[in-house]
Amino acid sequence: MKYVVSFLRFWYDFIIGDDWTVAAAVVAALLLTALLAHLAGAWVVLPFAVLAFLGVSLYRASRT
Repeated sequence: MKYVVSFLRFWYDFIIGDDWTVAAAVVAALLLTALLAHLAGAWVVLPFAVLAFLGVSLYRASRT
């Protein structure tokens, strides 16, 4: 059981531990793409979301 807990703690720290807002933005972008999947142009949501949140993340990191 110790190995399972250690494995889950690693993934939690790897995904959410650095910046939870970026992890939440990724989940939101994936959900929005899934909701718009029946439209022909839904694939463009993810590249624009990546560019937007990369810019936001870099801006926040450069202020500190």
